[in-house]
Amino acid sequence: MTIAWFHCAAGAAGDMLLGTLIDAGADPASVQRAVDAVVPGRVRLRTERVTRCGLSALRAHVDVTDDSHHRTWSSIREMLTEADLPQQVRSWALDAFTRLARAEGRVHGVPADDIHFHEVGALDAIADIVGSAMALHSLGVDRVVSSPVALGCGEVNAAHGTLPVPVPAVVQLLSEERAPAYSGSENREMCTPTGAAFLLTVVSEWGGMPPLHVVGTGTGAGSRDLARLPNVLRVVLGTPMAPSRSADSLVSVDREGASGALVRSALVVECNVDDMDPRIWPHVLSRLLDIGAFDAWLTPVLMKKGRPAHSLAVLSPLDRLAAVREVILTETSSIGMRVHQVEKWEAAREFTEVMLEHEPVRVKVARYHGRVVNVQPEHDDVLAAARALEIPLKHAHARAQASAQAAVTEGRSHGR
Repeated sequence: MTIAWFHCAAGAAGDMLLGTLIDAGADPASVQRAVDAVVPGRVRLRTERVTRCGLSALRAHVDVTDDSHHRTWSSIREMLTEADLPQQVRSWALDAFTRLARAEGRVHGVPADDIHFHEVGALDAIADIVGSAMALHSLGVDRVVSSPVALGCGEVNAAHGTLPVPVPAVVQLLSEERAPAYSGSENREMCTPTGAAFLLTVVSEWGGMPPLHVVGTGTGAGSRDLARLPNVLRVVLGTPMAPSRSADSLVSVDREGASGALVRSALVVECNVDDMDPRIWPHVLSRLLDIGAFDAWLTPVLMKKGRPAHSLAVLSPLDRLAAVREVILTETSSIGMRVHQVEKWEAAREFTEVMLEHEPVRVKVARYHGRVVNVQPEHDDVLAAARALEIPLKHAHARAQASAQAAVTEGRSHGR
C-alpha cells in the first residue's frame, strides 16, 4: 500500500496540488494526456523550478487557449463522463466537481445543475482537478492523509465581488465533511474551492503524518512568496509501518480482482465485554471509525455464568491496528483482544448524484463484472433533503431510490 500525506501549512490550491504531485514523480506526459482527453487542444501544462522562502519547489502553470469562464456543472459532468480517462481518475474528478457544484449551489441558493462555475469552471480549474487526479493515480497512491488546512483570512476579489476569506464555498465544502482547518498566519486566500474540493475527495483521514517508510516527497509552489512561511504544499509518499505486535506475519495483498473488485488485506480485531455501561458503545464505535477502521459492530452474546455481554468486532487496515487497539483499551473495559488477518473484497463502485427538487443526493453505484448490482442513495443526504423539503424520511428515501435507479438505467452514472 502506498500512502500520500499532504502538509497544508500554506493551504491548498489546484495548481499547488498539481505541482506537488508532479514533483513527487507523477509522469507529466500522462497528466497532459488526461487533460487533453477532457479539453483537447485547449490546455498546455508546463512547470518551472522556483524557490519559496529558500525552499525549492515546482510551480505548475496551466496555459489555456479558451478564456470562457462560464460552464454549468451539467456541461462539465458531460465532458468528464465522455472523456477517455482511467475509471479512478474520472471518479475523483466527478466527485470533486460534484462537491463544488453542491457547495456553490448551497452558497448561492440555486440547484447544483444550474451552477455557473465562473473561475471554478474555467479550463484551468478543470485541468487542475483532472491533472491532479491523474497524477495521484499514476503514483499508485492507495490512501491519502492530510494535515489540517490553512485557509487564510482577509478578503479576495471574485466573480461575485469582494468576498471574505475563507470564501463561503470553501467553508461549505469543509463543513460537509467536518474537515479540520484553521486561518493561519497570512492575510490572504490560502485555500481555494478547487483545492478544498480535491482534498475532500481523496483524503480518507486528517491529522499528522502517519508512521511511514518514506519513499518519496514532492513540493509544489504557490503563485507568490509569503511573508511568514514558505508558500508551498508538500506531499510525503510512503508505505505503512507494519503493526508492532505480530507484524512479521501480516502481509498486504491488495490487488484488483478479475471482476474489477478491490481485494485488500485487513484485520479483524475482536473482544468480549460484559462489564461496561452499554450507553458508551455508540461513542466507541464512532471513535473506531474516526481513526480509520473500515467497519465496527457489536453482537449481543451470553457469556459464562449467564452474563449478558457484547462482542465487539473491528475490521481494520493493517496500519491502523495500533490505533484500534488503543481505542479498545482506553474507551472500553476490555483488557485483551483477538486479532486475525482476513481478505476484504470490495465491489467496484462509483458515485453519481440525483436531485430531490433542489436538494442534491449522492448515490453509490456498485458493479460486478461491469454490471450494476446495487444502487444506494447516501442516507445523510436523504435525511438532509427530507428535512429541507419537510417530507417524511421514508418518502424522501423512496424518491431518491427511484431517481437513482432511473439515472443508472439512463446511463447517467459516472461509470457509463
